[in-house]
Amino acid sequence: MYNYVDNQPIPVTPSEQEAVACYQPVLALDTRQIVGYEVLGRRQRVGRLETLGPFFTDPRVPAADQIRIDRHIREQALATLSRTDDTSLLFLNLKPSWMYQSFQETGELLTLQLLKRYGVDPARIVIEVTEEAFRGSMVSLSEVIDVYRQAGCQIAIDDVGTGFNNADRIAQIGPSLLKVDIHVMKKSASHSGYFGVLRSFSTLAEQIGASLLIEGVETREDLQRAVEIGARYVQGYLFAPAEPAFRAADSYSVLIEEELHAHRQRLYSVEHYWQSQSCLLQELVDRTAGVADGSLPDDTGIERLLDGLDDSCIRVYICQESGLQLSSNYRREETGWCRQTQYQGANWSWRPYFIASLLAMKRRGEAGVSLTYTDLETKMRIRSVSIQLGEGRVLFVDMLDPTAVHGG
Repeated sequence: MYNYVDNQPIPVTPSEQEAVACYQPVLALDTRQIVGYEVLGRRQRVGRLETLGPFFTDPRVPAADQIRIDRHIREQALATLSRTDDTSLLFLNLKPSWMYQSFQETGELLTLQLLKRYGVDPARIVIEVTEEAFRGSMVSLSEVIDVYRQAGCQIAIDDVGTGFNNADRIAQIGPSLLKVDIHVMKKSASHSGYFGVLRSFSTLAEQIGASLLIEGVETREDLQRAVEIGARYVQGYLFAPAEPAFRAADSYSVLIEEELHAHRQRLYSVEHYWQSQSCLLQELVDRTAGVADGSLPDDTGIERLLDGLDDSCIRVYICQESGLQLSSNYRREETGWCRQTQYQGANWSWRPYFIASLLAMKRRGEAGVSLTYTDLETKMRIRSVSIQLGEGRVLFVDMLDPTAVHGG
């Protein structure tokens, strides 16, 4: 429902009888169970439920009306939770400015008061700090969030990667969950850069001791992407919209197990491919005289290998185990292999894959393969195969990664 001012629609404030709490399930990939529900406001109309999203996000709607309806919905949800035997978590959305203002004015937090009123264990509540251009003191906001945390609530940051939620603020708040919106994830299907950003959220979550929740999952392909980037929790219309009642915890166990099985099979296939590639390269080195034992100059040894490399190999060079490059770079171009002498003397031990590949190679006594990454020069997704040579030397062959899915 809308009012119109200058032909522009403004959402009408619902009555408390119209505003109802609905619940969208959040699923854990490790247990394949519903682990909790996000509380979402709906306007109850004859025969249908309408989202209150526009009402809560339109800056022209009086904040007092938004806060009043939000509190009404929150109380409904907590009352419902207190009357059920369900042990799920409840995710409550709170704008930073609202919680900050409430605490500054009263020294109290309504949600904690409601938990006491309805006898709900705070450990079952996840406070979602929503995206908002908060202009107050981050130190003061962090102190308010700490009140929730000290009471036993978990803290999540919603819409990670957008406006309010930059890395510095995430670090200050110290959440236990990071939520990434589907709109960012959707872009990963056509642009590898977005996939890399999404993977970085998974890494960020690991570094700060948080879990990653991907919301807005609508298709099995979305679920596959969520698994690939390291999500622990998922949420979206693939499972259910926001509904007035809770569901059985195992409602989607079969669906999730199917996708996890498919994910494992894909990983087995990918690693088998790279094991085969590394073995072929090792065999090429072994049968090419003068390369492994260093009896030939490094550049000459590499040049003897080039004709045996397939088209996926785009760069070849030799380093010491310290990371110091001994040879030139040999880079594949449209006209053939190009020798780049300017890379001699460079040190690559700072690259994330270098030490890990070296240690793996030494431990197994066979060629090592890095994780997929984006090449600095070509911007292509590649892996580096490393092969131990004599006299503390290592041959690196950078190869295009045909197994990378949507930039993965």
